[in-house]
Amino acid sequence: MKGMPRIIRTVSSRLILVLLVSCTLIASAAFSQAIASGGISMTTRDRLKTPAFWPTKGGAQREEYAGTAECAKCHSGIAKSQATTPMAQASSFAGESPILREHPALNFRSGAYEYRIIYSKTSIQYDVSNGMKLLAAPPLTWAFGLGNKGQTFLYTQGDVLYESRLSFYKSLQALDVTTGNLHAESYSLEGSLGRMMDRDEARRCFACHTSESTTNNQFVPDQALPGVICESCHGPGRNHVLTMKSGQIEAGRKAVLNPRKLKPVDSVDFCGACHRTWGDVLEAGIKGIANVRFQPYRLENSRCWGSGDTRLTCIVCHNPHEPLVHEARAYDVKCLDCHITAVRGKPDKDHPGAPCPVSTTNCVACHMPKVEFPSMHAAFTDHLIRIVRPGASYPN
Repeated sequence: MKGMPRIIRTVSSRLILVLLVSCTLIASAAFSQAIASGGISMTTRDRLKTPAFWPTKGGAQREEYAGTAECAKCHSGIAKSQATTPMAQASSFAGESPILREHPALNFRSGAYEYRIIYSKTSIQYDVSNGMKLLAAPPLTWAFGLGNKGQTFLYTQGDVLYESRLSFYKSLQALDVTTGNLHAESYSLEGSLGRMMDRDEARRCFACHTSESTTNNQFVPDQALPGVICESCHGPGRNHVLTMKSGQIEAGRKAVLNPRKLKPVDSVDFCGACHRTWGDVLEAGIKGIANVRFQPYRLENSRCWGSGDTRLTCIVCHNPHEPLVHEARAYDVKCLDCHITAVRGKPDKDHPGAPCPVSTTNCVACHMPKVEFPSMHAAFTDHLIRIVRPGASYPN
């Protein structure tokens, strides 16, 4: 505005300021409206502040839970199938770990440190030696992880939980350093067995690997149930059971949550309570290959997701009551719900996705590649649906 009279410059500056403020207020209002309508991913931390039930919240009283056995009386087929899923097997008591039973003598050497995990029916010994001194941990209490990629062990000293510095990795069929830890020799002998977990971290871990570890907002790991079971996702069911038994069917149905009725973003955030929402990853600033593990984040970054498509929520492709399907071809029908198949066809409202010029089978094998996460010695399916360019860097 150089060369303009001062009064005009002043008026122009104020007008620009007013416009900027107005745009900001409009954007803020739109943002708030989008959140209220379920249009923008929220962090799990913010979700837990709302009064409604949400996975990992732990606000209900223990007596409000009915238990899986009670659920199975009416939903026997679902309960039986769900027990075979990765979620239901997300943890076990260490003494019941199939991995430890199948590998009763595990050894690992890191620098001068020699580790052992010795399993027997009566005890599990976890110790480390530097050749001069042997240091044993308290008995292992929990095994976290199904074991399809790996399994990490927990023990308690006093009232403090510790995560083992070593984990078992399926691809290695052996022990190696737990993801997120330095090499074992980086620690003193006393600190080399396990990493102390603060109360909040331990609560979050148990909330996603066990059930009912937190009730009435009190974290009591000793009362946790292994795995993620019915009421972890549908909410406490005692009122549902009593209401249904009294013949109040509609009221009974409303007494528990049916996640299928959630809006697309809410639905993906629901699973993201443990698998990390888009908002969680953004807030934590997790970049690079490490975020391939967080499927909701990757999915919502893809062009296919748009502003939230009901055909792309987690539960559309993955039935939480059934084991994970690994065959790529099984997902073709989901891809073709959006993509047209005729090479010369035109996308429309119902099928906005362009046709693939290569194939209409095994779609995910090309467009959702496996990405190796080195420290976990495993590959994860990248849910950032895309055209993969040879030699292209990992799209963050």
